[in-house]
Amino acid sequence: MKPKVYITRKIPKEVAEQIAEVCYVRMWEEEDIPVPRPILQKELADSDGLYCLLTENIDSDLLDNAPRLRVISNMAVGYNNIDIETASERGIMVTNTPSVLTQTTADLTFALLMATSRRIVESSDFLRRGEWKTWSPMLLTGQDVYGSTLGIIGLGQIGESVAQRAKGFEMRVLYYNRSRKLEAEKQLGIQYTDMETLLKESDFICILTPLTPETRHLIGRKELSLMKNTSVLINTARGGIVDEEALYDALKEKEIWAAGLDVFEQEPVSMDHPLFTLSNVVTLPHIGSASFHTRMQMARLAAENLLTALLGDIPKNLVNANVLSK
Repeated sequence: MKPKVYITRKIPKEVAEQIAEVCYVRMWEEEDIPVPRPILQKELADSDGLYCLLTENIDSDLLDNAPRLRVISNMAVGYNNIDIETASERGIMVTNTPSVLTQTTADLTFALLMATSRRIVESSDFLRRGEWKTWSPMLLTGQDVYGSTLGIIGLGQIGESVAQRAKGFEMRVLYYNRSRKLEAEKQLGIQYTDMETLLKESDFICILTPLTPETRHLIGRKELSLMKNTSVLINTARGGIVDEEALYDALKEKEIWAAGLDVFEQEPVSMDHPLFTLSNVVTLPHIGSASFHTRMQMARLAAENLLTALLGDIPKNLVNANVLSK
């Protein structure tokens, strides 16, 4: 008998068909609306596998009502939407889709950095509102990227890729990480430093660390106060790493110059969010990995992880290896 799989969002047809060759598939057909929790709970009651996105909160309550579940395949590199501890206790494998989105997310990070520093969105809106009357010496002046100092918080694969791009702009690159990466320092010519030094000396700060209990609100009032009043904060990691209330105050009071955000603490973000009232914030709807090529790779890899687990093998992107001892 084929294993039963539930897919929480409409995925590319060829990927769904790949899964259907091996499994009995049920899928939420809405592309832009997350599956309602009561439906997800009902579907998990007799599912062997779950193919999900970051929009689904797979917590202990859901897992308590999924007695047959063997694998959760998350179509994302992060997995803070899943209760890993409970999944491991219940012998459920959890997988993700790392590596394939590295370069695309690094591209978006650097694009957001440049758009924010040079006020690209603000300038485009200024022109389209018909406010451009003449060339003016100081009109919409921004911050130089070339030759500036970039601070990277979290030097994983994406962080290293952003550092590679920064070298083309002859930026001085500092980084802070849980551990030093001597090989990356040698290859990229970057410098390891403590958090305080990075915050004080960087013109641009890119957050690229995972969201964990330790990194939640890693950037708060104290950290923002250490930054230059000409500095730019870029977050393409997870919204919860930055205290958004503190960020709003720092931007409004000109304690820092600007921010570029692809992620928010609550997603989708409310349209009455205070940050939207500020002109020195560039905001995006969590599109870090949103190139067609990369999203297709992520979808295929998530399917591969799912099927590998259901066929009795160990997926290469297993994030809770301790489950194998259960």
